[in-house]
Amino acid sequence: MNRPPRTVVRTPRRAVAERPFIVIWEATRACPLVCLHCRAEARTARDPRELDGAGARRVMDQVAAFGRPHPLFVITGGDPFQRADLTDLVAYGTSLGLRVAVSPSGTPTLTRDALAAVQGAGAVAVSLSLDGSTASRHDAFRGVPGVWDRTLEGWRAALALGLKVQINTTVTRDGLEDLADIAALVRREGAMLWSVFVLVPTGRGERLDALTPDAVEDVLHFLHDCGAVLATKTTEGHHFRRIALQRAVLDARGERPAPGPLYGRLVGRAARLGLFEGERRAVRRPPMDVSAGRGFVFVSHTGEVHPSGFLPLSAGNVADRPLTEIYRDSDLFTTLRDPSLLRGRCGACEFKAVCGGSRSRAYGFTRDVLEADPACAYEPGSFPYQEELRALTESTMR
Repeated sequence: MNRPPRTVVRTPRRAVAERPFIVIWEATRACPLVCLHCRAEARTARDPRELDGAGARRVMDQVAAFGRPHPLFVITGGDPFQRADLTDLVAYGTSLGLRVAVSPSGTPTLTRDALAAVQGAGAVAVSLSLDGSTASRHDAFRGVPGVWDRTLEGWRAALALGLKVQINTTVTRDGLEDLADIAALVRREGAMLWSVFVLVPTGRGERLDALTPDAVEDVLHFLHDCGAVLATKTTEGHHFRRIALQRAVLDARGERPAPGPLYGRLVGRAARLGLFEGERRAVRRPPMDVSAGRGFVFVSHTGEVHPSGFLPLSAGNVADRPLTEIYRDSDLFTTLRDPSLLRGRCGACEFKAVCGGSRSRAYGFTRDVLEADPACAYEPGSFPYQEELRALTESTMR
């Protein structure tokens, strides 16, 4: 039996109870798109209550107050390019020593000049959404024609400018069979990272059919396979870390998992597309052990502080209490950082310290942040090689 790799799941270099790994700031909810899943339920007009330039700079001051190494600071929306002061804000964050990334929408504001301006101000990366492998699929999901073309043009322009590009894909029931085609497109065009979002029922996403736990399991196993040729991660798919640990143990034993029929179809389609052919990654990108309130914090357009953008519970407002205090000391955040409080199957699971399930999805379905993640198919204790798993988990968490 081979020895599994030591680093299967990464942990942040600093204690997540003291500082987040990443801070997302929703600069505005203004956006001309009408995406089917939008957690922000974006509107065309800007909210008069959104933080102005001075308020935005105070947020960045508070992020910098966590100390070095500073959290990654991502400016999202809506469409952040709807703010005329975006470039100035990127420059200010950069002046504080923050690593600033921007997450624009595929609107007419996504131009090479706009991308060059934020790069010139110090932005290190952009993230773009791609929810279909064709224009018809993607534009139907985004609700406006032409978004696919603008996204591809912006993607290529960002790469040409030297910006790192992350591609985000939301998984829905209607888009399941398209995942292999999207993966092939991401590999062909090139990206720093492919981030696959497992749907959470919040905002407009409440009207979409949730994935079954078995479908999620198949998708996560397929994404693990994609990790051999693409840097791949998940958002609100925390059991991807469980999959990584299980697969490391199985690989060391020379065994294969036995996912369901969706997995077989995705792998078959990927093989026909040649996804796994050619050069492979020298080192697989281990998933990061970060989740809502535990290494991750979201600041809304009005300054409300949430553990995640998909978890609509506020722990306070940056106008009333510093972000550092809210993150470190609020009851909501400290509760989410204690896996011993989890209930149901998540509470009984041997993976709870490294996975913990999606607290956003648990809340979306049950209105209880500590309940079990309803999208997880795993039965606690059912993995056959518990001793090897325990040794690997312990080495990963050191």
